[in-house]
Amino acid sequence: MIAAVCTRYGPPEVLQVRDVATPAPGRGDLLVRIHAAAATVSDTYIRSAVPSASLRTRAMLRVFIGLTRPRRPILGAVLAGEIEKVGGRVARFRAGDRVYAFTTVRFGCYAQFASVPERSIVARAPSNFRHDEAAAIPYGGLIALYFVRMGSIQAGQRVLVYGASGAIGTAALQLAKHFGAHVTAVCSTTNIELVRSLGADAVLDYTKDRIPEGAQYSFVLDAVGRRKTSALKADSRNALTPDGKYVSVDDRLPRVRAQDLSFLTELAESRRITSVIDRQYPLERIAEAHRYVEEGHKRGNVIIAVP
Repeated sequence: MIAAVCTRYGPPEVLQVRDVATPAPGRGDLLVRIHAAAATVSDTYIRSAVPSASLRTRAMLRVFIGLTRPRRPILGAVLAGEIEKVGGRVARFRAGDRVYAFTTVRFGCYAQFASVPERSIVARAPSNFRHDEAAAIPYGGLIALYFVRMGSIQAGQRVLVYGASGAIGTAALQLAKHFGAHVTAVCSTTNIELVRSLGADAVLDYTKDRIPEGAQYSFVLDAVGRRKTSALKADSRNALTPDGKYVSVDDRLPRVRAQDLSFLTELAESRRITSVIDRQYPLERIAEAHRYVEEGHKRGNVIIAVP
């Protein structure tokens, strides 16, 4: 099969498209024919070993992932495709099912095939979504769902999503609306119409706006993390209701589950959430896709089309 292999830690060019052996599924595994994957910020961190991070963080990553290159050299943690074959102990799926998955540190999604344990974070893909649309759901959707639930949102509460145009932010905005919130979306000038189309009740441009005088929010979600800030972001910490909560996606590693992915499938099939795709690249241009993601200005998701 064809796969993009991470030959060492470094710039995007370390990803090389090669012929490799097709994985053999175990008795509890699904062999998935991948049609689309996602190139995420997390993927670029793994590939580069985060040279801008502290020495301690870089050392921990190499101990956990691999010293000179990832021990699992086919990166990519999101896939959408069709089951080619199932192991003898698989009970919930069968060959021909359309599925999508978040493989976390098993990686393996920048390839034509992946072996995915039935007990991992895998679910039937939304029946009304194409493969590329489905691949744009798991990463941002699962992470956003974990952090949005931390807000314990009640109908009518005011929520602010900072970084509402990225993969996590576009999902968080839609999920907060699903849970009944009045959502203020924070983004740059070029993304105002996008977040409005996703249901934002109010929009703030972090390049020129500030928090409106007297505005208070029950929940503020920083969907970009500590690597990006602004005067508006700093102000948002002081714009909470007395029992309000401020959460950053950098506060902790999210815990994601297969049932959460199934929940996202239900929302997608009922059109309560939708995919946001910025660009698509063929697998042979994976290095170019990583370079674009690293620029830090993508809208929603970058999708990899697998031949």
